[in-house]
Amino acid sequence: VGHCHPEVVKAAHEQNQLLNTNSRYLHDNLVDYAERLSKTLPKKLCIFYFLNSGSEANDLALRLARQYTKHEDVIVLDHAYHGHLTSLIDISPYKFRNLEGQKEWVHVAPVPDTYRGLYRENHKDPVTAYANQVKNIIKQAHEKGRKIAAFFVESLPSVGGQIIPPAGYFQKVAEHVHKAGGVFIADEIQVGFGRVGKHFWAFQLQGEDFIPDIVTMGKPIGNGHPIACVATTKEIAGAFAATGVEYFNTFGGNPVSCAIGLAVLDVIEKEHLQAHALEVGNFLLKLLNEQKIKHPIIGDVR
Repeated sequence: VGHCHPEVVKAAHEQNQLLNTNSRYLHDNLVDYAERLSKTLPKKLCIFYFLNSGSEANDLALRLARQYTKHEDVIVLDHAYHGHLTSLIDISPYKFRNLEGQKEWVHVAPVPDTYRGLYRENHKDPVTAYANQVKNIIKQAHEKGRKIAAFFVESLPSVGGQIIPPAGYFQKVAEHVHKAGGVFIADEIQVGFGRVGKHFWAFQLQGEDFIPDIVTMGKPIGNGHPIACVATTKEIAGAFAATGVEYFNTFGGNPVSCAIGLAVLDVIEKEHLQAHALEVGNFLLKLLNEQKIKHPIIGDVR
């Protein structure tokens, strides 16, 4: 929402003068913020865990998926990056290829890129073709006696090249993953909060009928302040709580962070930043596509 936005600075300052505790102590800001976030998401995603960073959020999403499914394996897209914790380097081909390599519980699917990928715009059904790659990965994993816990994907692969997956791809993949007993995790850390313009969440570009099982948030959520979130369903959260090992985070969900999160949502709403992203985005795309016609060196605009 802009560097040092006065509304965000004010919210932080005011709450800092009152109280800042960990989330074992009840505070209205935590509930108010969760309630406010829930209004931006499908009803099914109604349980919220607050953390400090996108990496923490993705690590918790991994734990939730494994606890709920009782499976271990994860499918990710090629070139993906999901964070800097050990658990996330393991599911980030962008990183692990330069380090210890691929773990046996990690499976890499091709990026659904219709410009430069395996199946391109001229393919009769790239959506099904790319989803079938995931289906084949699941089949091969099962043949080795392995079980899928999650398909973990950025709703719009960013480090992997700003790829916009063709609409319907997530639905088809989710079908295969759910059939295998896994869950669908949408990483919205770089692309959420209205940044895609048309929708508040990038996964919504896939269509209204698509709902992930877990959504992770970071980066824009606090406008530079360390706050992150995992949103999930009652069923998944229930399986996690049933372990008796409560989720606790010293700073995650503290009153100051929640006050900042609320202020950020206020600014996005009051200043119509989602509409602004759409308008400026469309303006840039239009002009750049005009350049593409003029200059054959420009292959794709996204």
